[in-house]
Amino acid sequence: MVVSMSQWKPGWTTAQPAGGDLVLALHGQGIVKPASGWLHEVNGGLFLQGMPEAVSLGSLGECGVFVTEVPEDAAAGREVIPLRDALLMMEDAPAAMLSTGFQVWQWWRDHRYCGRCGEQTGFHAVERAKWCDACGIPWYPRLAPCVIVVIRRGDRLLLAKSSRVKRHFYSLIAGFVEPGESLEEAVKREVKEETGLDVNNIRYHASEPWPFPHQLMVGFFADYAGGELVLQEDELADADWFLPGDTPPVPPQTTISGRLIRAMEKEIAQGGLPL
Repeated sequence: MVVSMSQWKPGWTTAQPAGGDLVLALHGQGIVKPASGWLHEVNGGLFLQGMPEAVSLGSLGECGVFVTEVPEDAAAGREVIPLRDALLMMEDAPAAMLSTGFQVWQWWRDHRYCGRCGEQTGFHAVERAKWCDACGIPWYPRLAPCVIVVIRRGDRLLLAKSSRVKRHFYSLIAGFVEPGESLEEAVKREVKEETGLDVNNIRYHASEPWPFPHQLMVGFFADYAGGELVLQEDELADADWFLPGDTPPVPPQTTISGRLIRAMEKEIAQGGLPL
Protein backbone atom coordinates (compact mmCIF):
# COMPACT_ATOMS: atom_id res chain seq x y z
CA MET A 1 0.00 0.00 0.00
CA VAL A 2 1.45 3.36 -1.05
CA VAL A 3 0.51 6.16 1.35
CA SER A 4 2.08 9.49 2.26
CA MET A 5 3.19 9.64 5.87
CA SER A 6 2.58 13.40 5.76
CA GLN A 7 -1.16 12.62 5.85
CA TRP A 8 -0.92 11.10 9.32
CA LYS A 9 -3.05 12.91 11.87
CA PRO A 10 -2.67 12.15 15.59
CA GLY A 11 -5.87 11.05 17.26
CA TRP A 12 -7.50 8.67 19.69
CA THR A 13 -10.23 6.04 19.75
CA THR A 14 -11.01 3.13 22.05
CA ALA A 15 -11.72 0.89 19.04
CA GLN A 16 -9.47 -1.93 17.90
CA PRO A 17 -8.14 -2.23 14.31
CA ALA A 18 -10.58 -3.32 11.62
CA GLY A 19 -10.22 -4.25 7.95
CA GLY A 20 -8.43 -1.51 6.02
CA ASP A 21 -6.68 -0.04 9.06
CA LEU A 22 -2.91 0.26 9.36
CA VAL A 23 -0.62 -0.85 12.18
CA LEU A 24 2.80 0.25 13.40
CA ALA A 25 4.33 -3.02 14.61
CA LEU A 26 6.96 -2.89 17.36
CA HIS A 27 9.26 -5.57 18.68
CA GLY A 28 11.40 -4.64 21.67
CA GLN A 29 13.03 -1.30 20.86
CA GLY A 30 12.60 -1.71 17.12
CA ILE A 31 10.07 -1.34 14.31
CA VAL A 32 9.06 -4.42 12.34
CA LYS A 33 9.25 -2.88 8.87
CA PRO A 34 7.15 -4.13 5.95
CA ALA A 35 8.64 -4.48 2.46
CA SER A 36 7.62 -0.89 1.71
CA GLY A 37 6.64 1.96 3.98
CA TRP A 38 6.38 1.70 7.75
CA LEU A 39 2.86 0.42 8.41
CA HIS A 40 1.34 -3.03 8.06
CA GLU A 41 -2.15 -3.74 6.81
CA VAL A 42 -4.43 -5.39 9.35
CA ASN A 43 -5.10 -8.22 6.92
CA GLY A 44 -1.42 -8.59 5.97
CA GLY A 45 0.86 -11.52 6.61
CA LEU A 46 2.24 -10.23 9.90
CA PHE A 47 -1.12 -10.76 11.58
CA LEU A 48 -2.17 -14.10 10.06
CA GLN A 49 -2.16 -15.60 13.56
CA GLY A 50 -4.40 -12.84 14.89
CA MET A 51 -4.11 -9.18 15.84
CA PRO A 52 -2.57 -8.49 19.29
CA GLU A 53 -4.04 -5.78 21.48
CA ALA A 54 -3.46 -2.43 19.77
CA VAL A 55 -3.71 1.24 20.69
CA SER A 56 -4.94 4.10 18.50
CA LEU A 57 -2.46 6.60 17.04
CA GLY A 58 -4.80 8.54 14.76
CA SER A 59 -5.50 8.28 11.04
CA LEU A 60 -3.80 8.22 7.67
CA GLY A 61 -6.20 9.32 4.97
CA GLU A 62 -9.32 7.19 5.44
CA CYS A 63 -7.49 4.52 7.47
CA GLY A 64 -7.12 4.25 11.22
CA VAL A 65 -3.56 3.93 12.49
CA PHE A 66 -2.71 1.77 15.51
CA VAL A 67 0.39 0.60 17.35
CA THR A 68 1.03 -2.85 18.77
CA GLU A 69 3.89 -5.11 19.80
CA VAL A 70 4.40 -8.45 18.10
CA PRO A 71 6.00 -11.53 19.69
CA GLU A 72 9.32 -13.09 18.73
CA ASP A 73 7.82 -15.71 16.43
CA ALA A 74 5.96 -13.07 14.41
CA ALA A 75 9.03 -10.84 14.08
CA ALA A 76 11.36 -13.72 13.16
CA GLY A 77 12.83 -13.38 9.68
CA ARG A 78 11.55 -9.82 9.24
CA GLU A 79 13.48 -6.58 9.16
CA VAL A 80 13.49 -4.98 12.61
CA ILE A 81 14.96 -1.46 12.66
CA PRO A 82 16.01 0.01 16.04
CA LEU A 83 14.05 3.17 16.75
CA ARG A 84 17.18 5.23 17.32
CA ASP A 85 18.60 4.13 13.96
CA ALA A 86 15.35 5.06 12.22
CA LEU A 87 15.30 8.55 13.73
CA LEU A 88 19.01 9.27 13.31
CA MET A 89 19.90 7.50 10.08
CA MET A 90 16.83 7.22 7.85
CA GLU A 91 15.57 10.37 6.15
CA ASP A 92 12.28 8.75 5.10
CA ALA A 93 11.36 7.72 8.64
CA PRO A 94 8.10 9.36 9.82
CA ALA A 95 9.72 10.64 13.00
CA ALA A 96 6.60 12.15 14.59
CA MET A 97 4.52 9.01 14.11
CA LEU A 98 7.28 6.65 15.27
CA SER A 99 7.96 8.78 18.34
CA THR A 100 4.28 8.94 19.22
CA GLY A 101 3.86 5.23 18.65
CA PHE A 102 6.68 4.23 20.99
CA GLN A 103 5.62 6.65 23.71
CA VAL A 104 1.96 5.63 23.54
CA TRP A 105 2.78 1.92 23.60
CA GLN A 106 5.18 2.30 26.53
CA TRP A 107 2.49 4.17 28.46
CA TRP A 108 -0.10 1.54 27.61
CA ARG A 109 2.16 -1.33 28.67
CA ASP A 110 3.36 0.36 31.87
CA HIS A 111 -0.12 1.33 33.12
CA ARG A 112 -1.99 -1.96 32.84
CA TYR A 113 -2.47 -1.70 36.61
CA CYS A 114 -3.22 1.29 38.79
CA GLY A 115 -0.11 2.70 40.44
CA ARG A 116 -2.14 3.61 43.54
CA CYS A 117 -4.20 0.51 44.34
CA GLY A 118 -2.91 -2.17 41.95
CA GLU A 119 -6.24 -2.89 40.28
CA GLN A 120 -6.32 -3.50 36.52
CA THR A 121 -6.99 -0.36 34.47
CA GLY A 122 -9.23 0.03 31.43
CA PHE A 123 -9.93 2.61 28.74
CA HIS A 124 -10.93 6.11 29.72
CA ALA A 125 -14.26 6.84 28.06
CA VAL A 126 -13.26 9.96 26.12
CA GLU A 127 -9.54 10.70 26.59
CA ARG A 128 -6.24 9.00 25.84
CA ALA A 129 -5.88 7.73 29.38
CA LYS A 130 -6.07 4.51 31.36
CA TRP A 131 -8.83 4.54 33.99
CA CYS A 132 -8.97 2.97 37.45
CA ASP A 133 -12.56 2.35 38.54
CA ALA A 134 -11.54 1.64 42.12
CA CYS A 135 -9.71 4.94 42.61
CA GLY A 136 -11.63 6.99 40.08
CA ILE A 137 -8.44 8.43 38.61
CA PRO A 138 -6.95 8.57 35.09
CA TRP A 139 -3.39 7.62 34.16
CA TYR A 140 -2.22 9.77 31.28
CA PRO A 141 0.84 9.18 29.08
CA ARG A 142 3.87 10.37 31.01
CA LEU A 143 6.17 13.10 29.67
CA ALA A 144 9.58 13.86 31.18
CA PRO A 145 10.80 17.40 30.36
CA CYS A 146 14.45 17.69 29.33
CA VAL A 147 16.55 20.65 28.25
CA ILE A 148 19.08 20.64 25.42
CA VAL A 149 21.27 23.65 24.71
CA VAL A 150 23.71 24.95 22.12
CA ILE A 151 26.26 27.32 23.70
CA ARG A 152 27.88 30.16 21.79
CA ARG A 153 31.24 31.74 22.56
CA GLY A 154 31.89 34.50 20.05
CA ASP A 155 32.17 32.87 16.64
CA ARG A 156 32.28 29.29 17.99
CA LEU A 157 29.83 26.80 19.45
CA LEU A 158 30.31 24.04 22.01
CA LEU A 159 29.93 20.44 20.88
CA ALA A 160 30.39 17.40 23.10
CA LYS A 161 30.70 13.65 22.65
CA SER A 162 28.83 11.37 25.02
CA SER A 163 30.77 8.82 27.02
CA ARG A 164 27.77 6.48 26.87
CA VAL A 165 26.65 6.52 23.22
CA LYS A 166 28.85 4.59 20.77
CA ARG A 167 27.90 6.64 17.71
CA HIS A 168 30.60 9.05 16.59
CA PHE A 169 28.34 12.12 16.68
CA TYR A 170 29.26 15.21 18.63
CA SER A 171 26.11 16.77 20.03
CA LEU A 172 24.84 19.13 22.75
CA ILE A 173 24.53 19.30 26.52
CA ALA A 174 21.18 17.93 27.69
CA GLY A 175 19.51 16.65 30.83
CA PHE A 176 16.31 16.13 32.75
CA VAL A 177 14.54 18.94 34.58
CA GLU A 178 14.49 18.32 38.32
CA PRO A 179 11.56 19.00 40.68
CA GLY A 180 11.28 22.67 41.57
CA GLU A 181 13.40 23.88 38.63
CA SER A 182 12.49 26.19 35.80
CA LEU A 183 13.71 25.22 32.35
CA GLU A 184 16.31 27.99 32.42
CA GLU A 185 17.59 26.85 35.81
CA ALA A 186 17.92 23.32 34.45
CA VAL A 187 20.01 24.63 31.53
CA LYS A 188 22.42 26.42 33.88
CA ARG A 189 22.74 23.42 36.21
CA GLU A 190 23.24 20.81 33.48
CA VAL A 191 25.87 22.90 31.70
CA LYS A 192 27.72 23.57 34.96
CA GLU A 193 27.61 19.93 36.07
CA GLU A 194 28.73 18.46 32.75
CA THR A 195 31.22 21.08 31.52
CA GLY A 196 32.14 23.41 34.39
CA LEU A 197 30.97 26.41 32.34
CA ASP A 198 28.61 29.24 33.22
CA VAL A 199 26.04 30.48 30.70
CA ASN A 200 23.65 33.40 30.41
CA ASN A 201 21.24 34.93 27.90
CA ILE A 202 19.31 31.65 27.77
CA ARG A 203 16.57 31.79 25.14
CA TYR A 204 14.09 29.23 23.90
CA HIS A 205 14.45 27.99 20.33
CA ALA A 206 12.34 24.83 19.69
CA SER A 207 11.05 21.60 21.21
CA GLU A 208 10.65 17.98 20.13
CA PRO A 209 9.21 14.75 21.56
CA TRP A 210 11.98 12.19 22.09
CA PRO A 211 10.82 8.63 22.77
CA PHE A 212 13.68 7.31 24.94
CA PRO A 213 11.44 6.52 26.61
CA HIS A 214 9.04 9.47 27.03
CA GLN A 215 10.91 12.77 26.98
CA LEU A 216 9.97 16.23 25.76
CA MET A 217 13.19 17.90 24.64
CA VAL A 218 13.09 21.70 25.04
CA GLY A 219 15.85 23.37 23.02
CA PHE A 220 17.68 26.57 23.96
CA PHE A 221 20.42 28.90 22.78
CA ALA A 222 22.78 30.24 25.47
CA ASP A 223 25.93 32.33 25.65
CA TYR A 224 29.22 31.48 27.36
CA ALA A 225 29.58 33.51 30.55
CA GLY A 226 32.79 32.13 32.09
CA GLY A 227 34.73 29.12 33.28
CA GLU A 228 37.04 26.48 31.81
CA LEU A 229 36.01 23.14 30.38
CA VAL A 230 36.04 20.47 33.10
CA LEU A 231 34.15 17.45 31.82
CA GLN A 232 31.91 15.19 33.87
CA GLU A 233 33.57 11.97 32.75
CA ASP A 234 30.62 9.65 33.27
CA GLU A 235 28.62 11.89 30.88
CA LEU A 236 31.12 13.31 28.37
CA ALA A 237 34.11 11.78 26.61
CA ASP A 238 35.14 15.02 24.86
CA ALA A 239 34.01 18.60 24.26
CA ASP A 240 35.43 21.60 22.43
CA TRP A 241 34.59 24.86 20.68
CA PHE A 242 34.09 24.68 16.89
CA LEU A 243 33.70 27.12 14.05
CA PRO A 244 30.58 26.81 11.82
CA GLY A 245 31.27 24.49 8.92
CA ASP A 246 34.30 22.96 10.67
CA THR A 247 32.67 20.56 13.10
CA PRO A 248 32.96 16.82 13.68
CA PRO A 249 29.97 14.66 12.63
CA VAL A 250 26.77 15.89 14.27
CA PRO A 251 23.22 14.47 14.44
CA PRO A 252 21.01 14.93 11.36
CA GLN A 253 18.43 17.68 11.07
CA THR A 254 15.70 15.12 11.73
CA THR A 255 16.67 15.62 15.41
CA ILE A 256 16.37 18.70 17.58
CA SER A 257 20.10 18.60 18.35
CA GLY A 258 20.93 18.69 14.64
CA ARG A 259 18.55 21.56 14.01
CA LEU A 260 19.84 23.56 16.98
CA ILE A 261 23.43 23.14 15.80
CA ARG A 262 22.60 24.22 12.24
CA ALA A 263 20.55 27.17 13.46
CA MET A 264 23.42 28.40 15.63
CA GLU A 265 25.93 27.89 12.82
CA LYS A 266 23.71 29.98 10.56
CA GLU A 267 23.39 32.73 13.16
CA ILE A 268 27.16 32.90 13.63
CA ALA A 269 27.98 32.66 9.90
CA GLN A 270 25.59 35.49 9.09
CA GLY A 271 27.26 37.71 11.66
CA GLY A 272 24.31 37.72 14.00
CA LEU A 273 24.87 38.71 17.60
CA PRO A 274 23.24 37.09 20.63
CA LEU A 275 20.02 38.80 21.66
